[in-house]
Amino acid sequence: MAFVGKYVQLVESYKSLNEALMHGGVANDVGVDIKHIDAEEIEQKGVQAVLGNADALLVAPGFGARGTEGKIAAIQWARERGVPFFGICFGMQLAVIEFARHVCGLAGASSTEIDEKSPHPVVDLMPDQRGITDKGATMRLGFYPCVLSDSTRARTAYGSTDIAERHRHRWEVNNNYRDALTRKGMVLSGLSPDGRLVEMIELPSHPYFVACQFHPEFKSRPLDPHPLFVTFIKAAVEHAVRAGAPKLATVEAR
Repeated sequence: MAFVGKYVQLVESYKSLNEALMHGGVANDVGVDIKHIDAEEIEQKGVQAVLGNADALLVAPGFGARGTEGKIAAIQWARERGVPFFGICFGMQLAVIEFARHVCGLAGASSTEIDEKSPHPVVDLMPDQRGITDKGATMRLGFYPCVLSDSTRARTAYGSTDIAERHRHRWEVNNNYRDALTRKGMVLSGLSPDGRLVEMIELPSHPYFVACQFHPEFKSRPLDPHPLFVTFIKAAVEHAVRAGAPKLATVEAR
């Protein structure tokens, strides 16, 4: 499977994610062959040349503008080709940006973290973060509750409506663009209990396109794998089988 990030030269930077993917593999009785890909390589060589026939795509968390266009290109590639996709934290925000640009027709859609002058800031600072100049200890950190919508992949994966997950971020999906996103088919499958913050998104029309604002990898354990990694790897296996691989094939980037 393809793992697109910006710190891939330092694989230990993603240790929790790497382990959580392995946990998901164990739960599905498969090995997971992770191909770590620098997002800037996609920008330089093109998405198809780098991703090839990957059975799944995970877009990892990260801060700052470097490599973001490579990640967005990878997300578009997975969305348009029906390749299972899982986005985490910044990966979710970039999935929203990609969808806004290429499905909603919002040219120049971006995050104010990347482009402060974007004509469509579909990802923006949380309201209580605006005006803060001293950034120390001002992130949204720690466990926060989330309410999952019925009849969604997220609700099915967790087997529960009410969950709590760990966060580490400042930017959020801009609520001014919720209607534009949902009109084109994006489901906001997880919200904060007061409905103010988007915690999960998914595309029901896609074989598996799920993203979350939080960090599920921190709760995954070898004997208690996180459900989002279990369902993601299951979708990757199913994609590999449809492509002609044996039923219990290793999930890999070929």
